[in-house]
Amino acid sequence: KANVFELTMLCREVIQEMSAGYPEVELTHMYVDNAAMQLIREPKQFDVIVTGNMFGDILSDAAAMLTGSIGMLPSASLDVNGKGMYEPCHGSAPDIAGQGIANPLAMILSAAMMLRHSLNCAAVADKIEAAVEVVLDQGLRTADIYSEGCTKVSTKEMGDAVVAALKV
Repeated sequence: KANVFELTMLCREVIQEMSAGYPEVELTHMYVDNAAMQLIREPKQFDVIVTGNMFGDILSDAAAMLTGSIGMLPSASLDVNGKGMYEPCHGSAPDIAGQGIANPLAMILSAAMMLRHSLNCAAVADKIEAAVEVVLDQGLRTADIYSEGCTKVSTKEMGDAVVAALKV
């Protein structure tokens, strides 16, 4: 919180200065506890959230549940030149490794983000995102997002279904 951490005050000042170069972008400052509440209460009010790692980790985990599972949330950390590190928000999930129950969609969507933001391949990223949407529209679900009326699939089956949707 800006009223707690001195470094947060510096970041706030720098962001305020940078925002002057982008008058078409509305800048709103929020304390992290209010941002978390607003994210749950009215998520569509946010297009982008700029924050440091400590608060970003907390907010991204809360935002993940808006998609139904942390297994659905891709993640990117980008520099100003478009170089980035892309990964699922949930990390490697070693506790479920090899069990066939991990949701691969966050990793697949992270790869799409990499194609879009670092490799300038937006058309390919669009196809991958569309394939994920097709698979979800077909009712395929890994255990973390399964609900009655859907078809529960393994990690491999979900990945294979996305690949099949790409080929159509």
